[in-house]
Amino acid sequence: MSQSLAAADTAAGSLAEIVITGDLGRPARLTVADLLAWPQHVVRVAFECATSGTQYHHFTGPLLHDVLADTAPAFDPVRRKDRLRFLIAVHGADGHHALLSWAEIDPDFGRAPVLLAVTLDGTTLDRVGAQLVLPQDRCGARHISGIDAIRVDGGYTAWT
Repeated sequence: MSQSLAAADTAAGSLAEIVITGDLGRPARLTVADLLAWPQHVVRVAFECATSGTQYHHFTGPLLHDVLADTAPAFDPVRRKDRLRFLIAVHGADGHHALLSWAEIDPDFGRAPVLLAVTLDGTTLDRVGAQLVLPQDRCGARHISGIDAIRVDGGYTAWT
């Protein structure tokens, strides 16, 4: 992880940005500096990697739930527990992506402390972009570096 951070940090360019779209009342474009304005949480993780063994890191950043809740997801207040049908797709600049359910991060359900990390081991990620960190995952496969897009989607229809 540190090699890719070093390589990306030396590349010239503007600050990384996350575009948040989907079934939202307030779509957003956020930089790491924007995310630093949110309450920060600290997590220490140990990811078991198949190729490089266990890696230990600490991250800081706002909770994904808090940031996405601020974009006003289009939950239908008439439909009981409508938020449970929403999915969250996270895409990294390197092409990696992961899918989460709203229920995983919602405080009334899974309450997973998923972060949009703005620092990694004390290094600010403003040039390389925020990282998706799921500290509850044993394997770091859903860890997404350099997030460039998040889509919140509740648009699929229920089974009949």
